[in-house]
Amino acid sequence: MQTAARTIVHADMDAYYAAVEQRDRPELRGRPVIVSGGGPRGVVLTASYEARPFGVHSAMPAVEARRLCPDAVWVAPRMRHYAALARPIRAVFAEFTPLVEPLSLDEAFLDVTASLTLFGGARAIGERLRGRVREEVDLAVSVGIGPTKTIAKIASGVCKPDGLLEVPAADADAFLRPLPVGALWGVGPRAQASLSRLGLDTVGAVADADPAWLERQLGRFGPALRRMARGLDERAVDPARERKSYGEEETFTRDLRDGPEVRRTIAAHAEAVARRLRADGRRGRTVTLKIKLHQPIGPGKYPVLTRRTSLPEAVDDGPLIAATALALWEGVKDGIQIRLAGVAVSGIEDAGAGQMSLFDGEARKRQALNQALDKLESRFGQGAVRRGRRE
Repeated sequence: MQTAARTIVHADMDAYYAAVEQRDRPELRGRPVIVSGGGPRGVVLTASYEARPFGVHSAMPAVEARRLCPDAVWVAPRMRHYAALARPIRAVFAEFTPLVEPLSLDEAFLDVTASLTLFGGARAIGERLRGRVREEVDLAVSVGIGPTKTIAKIASGVCKPDGLLEVPAADADAFLRPLPVGALWGVGPRAQASLSRLGLDTVGAVADADPAWLERQLGRFGPALRRMARGLDERAVDPARERKSYGEEETFTRDLRDGPEVRRTIAAHAEAVARRLRADGRRGRTVTLKIKLHQPIGPGKYPVLTRRTSLPEAVDDGPLIAATALALWEGVKDGIQIRLAGVAVSGIEDAGAGQMSLFDGEARKRQALNQALDKLESRFGQGAVRRGRRE
């Protein structure tokens, strides 16, 4: 059965974290800005468009980015600030359709099929959406419009920065074919190099490849890649798509064994996860500890160890999540050196679904303390107040 024609918008904020920093600090405008946690093992979270001509891009090791762009301004990330700013952006998206599927803080799909007549067509929606985002938060958003998610997302990437590109269904093949294969969703630099060795340098080359040969070369990824290259994508915009987990992690500046620094880091990650849960009105039941060991198993590859446990009640309390994560650490800490530690909470549900705080006096006290700490941080900034903790 043929799927009814749809009009999908992919809205993607341009270099979001860096753009926010440039907006908030006018002296950074026009300068190369790199948002990163810092340290020799840190990675680039976002690079401004002024830094990109030097070859700097997200997920690049900080050491490499410093070599490529020595005059860049390095800025520590302010994740709570970026998350708070994303809320009015999402509210703008909802002005055009209730069918909004967030992908991250800075991008979302919108199915505007039913809104075309109301707003005067797809391009009019894109222009108006871009104008409303700039009115609300003084930031640029690039908008791709197409008949599928794949085409809309590729279109938004092609028109960056601060652009708008509509690709009607009739023009989809002509639009896709000449693009480099790296334009396809999920094809990173390594995959692109592998595909190039097979003679697949363009999207059109993948679309024309023999399906059986492609599957022999790439396994199950081959047929999926070919469908993408041909613009075939039946996925609907899913407004009910929920975040499955909340996590925080950090790569240390040097390898560490068990001690105060590791334990403080695990506890700090637990508190950060708890704050994000409370900000979203969510709780979680499963706590996961992630550890990256120091022995490399290949170029840039290190073994990852995870341990998890489920709690009897869903929680959003930092000390409780920290105690659980530290108990998991106790079970693995002996004799190991680590380069990264992370804490995540999954099994997410609405905060209103839990009953613990209604009957547990101690839990009510923790809830009141958490609310007070959240208010102080909201007023004075992240890190303005910290819990006392025994080592």
